[in-house]
Amino acid sequence: MSNQPPLKEEIQDPKSRVRALQSLLVEKGLITHEAIDAAISVYEHDIGPQHGAKIVARAWSDPEYKKRLLNDSISAIGEFNFEMGSQNVEVVENTDSVHNIVVCTLCSCYPWSILGLPPTWYKSPEYRARTVIEPRAVLKEFGLDLPQEVEIKVHDSSADIRYMVLPQKPTGTESLTEEELAQLVTRNSMIGVSKINVTS
Repeated sequence: MSNQPPLKEEIQDPKSRVRALQSLLVEKGLITHEAIDAAISVYEHDIGPQHGAKIVARAWSDPEYKKRLLNDSISAIGEFNFEMGSQNVEVVENTDSVHNIVVCTLCSCYPWSILGLPPTWYKSPEYRARTVIEPRAVLKEFGLDLPQEVEIKVHDSSADIRYMVLPQKPTGTESLTEEELAQLVTRNSMIGVSKINVTS
């Protein structure tokens, strides 16, 4: 399954503008290439989606932690000592009857502290508009065709509260350790646009 949805609106690639701005800042001595690389590394390795994956794996492995996570997400996430800043995150659970999907209709509010950098499509005007209006169709474009009896709940993130999805634990993973379970979790599953499937 592709990480990029076949959404109809083409998003202008900002890479050339970013490179030009980066070159200008370096040329004027305001920043160094090393500082830029270090900042990117932090988001990729220290504040990336692996933080969210650890939270999900703990919830899958520990029923008491899962209960705390769903009842008081901030306190439960705080047990990991991640750098959260001022982000208020609420975790919502996918079940057999309910599927959750996260969007930010006003801008692109996103729990970067536990999911890393947001994907480009998450910030696109089309995803932000269509997810609220026709979430089932958007999910289908991601390759997730849910039965009609499954209720889809759309959670609109804001500066005050941001959402993370607790995906369903895939079957056949009962013998896996918490660390092994974390390796299965994807960023898209924690946004709610995909499920986690384990193939033997």
